[in-house]
Amino acid sequence: MALSPPPRALFFDVFGTCVDWRTTVTHALYTQAHAALNSATASLATSVRMRASDMSLEDWGTLAQQWRNSYKAFTKSLAADPTLAWKTIDVHHLESLQGILVDWKLEGLWTDEEVKALSLVWHRLEPWSDSSPGVQALNKLFYTVTLSNGNISLLSDLKEHGSLDFTHVFSAELFGSYKPSPKVYLGAVERLGLKPEQCAMVAAHLDDLKAAKSHGLQAIYVERPLEEDWSEEEVEVAKGQGWVDLWVDGNGTRGFITVAEKLGVEIEEMPLRRRSSTA
Repeated sequence: MALSPPPRALFFDVFGTCVDWRTTVTHALYTQAHAALNSATASLATSVRMRASDMSLEDWGTLAQQWRNSYKAFTKSLAADPTLAWKTIDVHHLESLQGILVDWKLEGLWTDEEVKALSLVWHRLEPWSDSSPGVQALNKLFYTVTLSNGNISLLSDLKEHGSLDFTHVFSAELFGSYKPSPKVYLGAVERLGLKPEQCAMVAAHLDDLKAAKSHGLQAIYVERPLEEDWSEEEVEVAKGQGWVDLWVDGNGTRGFITVAEKLGVEIEEMPLRRRSSTA
């Protein structure tokens, strides 16, 4: 067993750790833009049509990253200031997308109903190939629990869409704040009737793990492509300091399966989940 004491529950960050939001969201934006441009019934302003026509897949990826960054700023601000009005992530995603389309001079590319539908793309993100089999393996020995800033309905949809067989679906929504507020980490621990040291946070983001660790949880880092906000130098310092209890590097595609192996789960030959061609 790589962790001491052995945990009873594993809390999982979801966006980026369990699912590849970047590829799914970028392709959804790109595909829906071209659907609007090719629609016989859409009435688009010439400036919007030209702007959208000139945008490459990479440009839509940049827009997707801006959308994601707005989520990070929103959750951190509300976690730091409990006097701010509560919003679910679904509401934030819609409002944020509406503002970004104005900023990018793309307002009118989609109808209000289409923008709302597109804002829910976060409910159908494709998982990493090891996520589903890895969670299934970890279920043999542990509670596997989502601990995400995403709202309950969003996480429930991701669980079903990605065949992510978590034993429990917890959201920051249950605790009236967002990570990195201690209310989220400690509220989840309490809800399971455990102690912090009996739980481990699994994430592809060192800031999430550092916050969890500061409240007594153990820390499992699973590297995912392009997910870490810390610089290479900061990552190396964190690795050298040793406060991460289990570090799974990004070589190959066995992230959660490697976690299971390190935590003493007997691994049968489990096929990695195929991802859709649009993800």
